[in-house]
Amino acid sequence: MSDSPTAGPVVLDVWCELQCADCHTALADLRALRARYGDRLDVRLRHFPLDKHRHAFAAAQAAEEAVEQGQGWAYAEAVLARHTELADRGEPLLLDVARQLGLDDEEFDTALIDGRHTLIVDADQAEGKAIGVTGTPTYVIGGERLDGGKSQNGLRERVEEIADRLLAEV
Repeated sequence: MSDSPTAGPVVLDVWCELQCADCHTALADLRALRARYGDRLDVRLRHFPLDKHRHAFAAAQAAEEAVEQGQGWAYAEAVLARHTELADRGEPLLLDVARQLGLDDEEFDTALIDGRHTLIVDADQAEGKAIGVTGTPTYVIGGERLDGGKSQNGLRERVEEIADRLLAEV
């Protein structure tokens, strides 16, 4: 027991789309942020599938199934690494990635058919639209929205400035 309140980690919401080339580019920054801050920064993948990418919604649902199976980030990173292949192969690629990570690909297939994660994806997308997200990646930290779809230049540094400030306040 402690007399002082314990603050949780700083939250960084990353509005992402798994068929997005810019989101793939952003992975290096996200890895660096996760390495620098560890559990002091809670990097949360939020779904924002774009209409122009026909497999993005299925990929978002599959990523949620990976979360259920304990490998959300590993799965998202693996799919992003193959985002151009996803455009050509669609759902078979999503199942291949699940298999390669040792996940239950049959459960992935069932999840994509029954749509059990649709509400999560829809809710993320609706929340994103409500706060002004129009493209991916978009970061939200400390109430500030940073648009990475236009340029990644300087974004990691800006996220670090905000995270450092927020962590110093606790």
